[in-house]
Amino acid sequence: MIILIQCKDQVGLVASVSAILAEAQLNIVSMREHVDQDDNQFFARLEVSNGHYGPELEEKLRGALPPDAFININPLPQKKVMLLVTKEYHCLADILIRNHFGTLGATVLGVIGNHTVLQDICDRFDMPFFHISHEDWSKEEFETKITGIIEQHSPDYIVLAKFMRILSPALVAKFPSRIINIHHSFLPAFIGANPYKKAFERGVKLIGATAHFVSNELDEGPIIAQQIIPVNHSFTAASMVKAGKEIETSVLAKALKMVFEDRVFVYRNKTVVFE
Repeated sequence: MIILIQCKDQVGLVASVSAILAEAQLNIVSMREHVDQDDNQFFARLEVSNGHYGPELEEKLRGALPPDAFININPLPQKKVMLLVTKEYHCLADILIRNHFGTLGATVLGVIGNHTVLQDICDRFDMPFFHISHEDWSKEEFETKITGIIEQHSPDYIVLAKFMRILSPALVAKFPSRIINIHHSFLPAFIGANPYKKAFERGVKLIGATAHFVSNELDEGPIIAQQIIPVNHSFTAASMVKAGKEIETSVLAKALKMVFEDRVFVYRNKTVVFE
């Protein structure tokens, strides 16, 4: 069983939670906690075993925690996700393979693409593929059709696995802190399109990738995971792209693992990640 807690910090929170769990004969196997002293926020993730729990456990925890505390007891272990893609295959392929062999930590319900380029790989994994061309509809109609498919499947998260379209604030607002994107640069550097070209022209010595939740500000949502690798003068823009794709795949896989295991708390425009 997993217990997630986020609330205002105060003296004795850990002791109070531990006492309530002990009284219920629940053993704490693992506990990770963090206090943001600037905002006086307490975050905790507990793995608990031995014993059973009922509604009274949450009631007792709420009685011991500050008002308006966020408490989630035993969140769903197997998340459901929808993927949005354009033409690049590397992140999609990695997710489909993990999904096929049961190592993703979630179940992929389907893939939505604004081109048909990646339908073939989805067919190979018997994964439903929904083609919605951004060229055939206005942006509002395009997003309405995407939203309809997503809501029909009721996923826990939407993953932009190299979906090269900017989502409107209206669509983002429908799924707050539930849309995960992989961006091909070490944010906040080189936001937007063609970051490897920009990095090559700037002559950087490091390139990277960033997985983050999507917000209304382009590529500025709460960051979940990042990674970098060194490059030098011998790298062309094309070789940077090739190296970058491997980082993107790795960073997105790590971010999804953390999210699917309920190790990520979102607060304002930051995250607390218990790796």
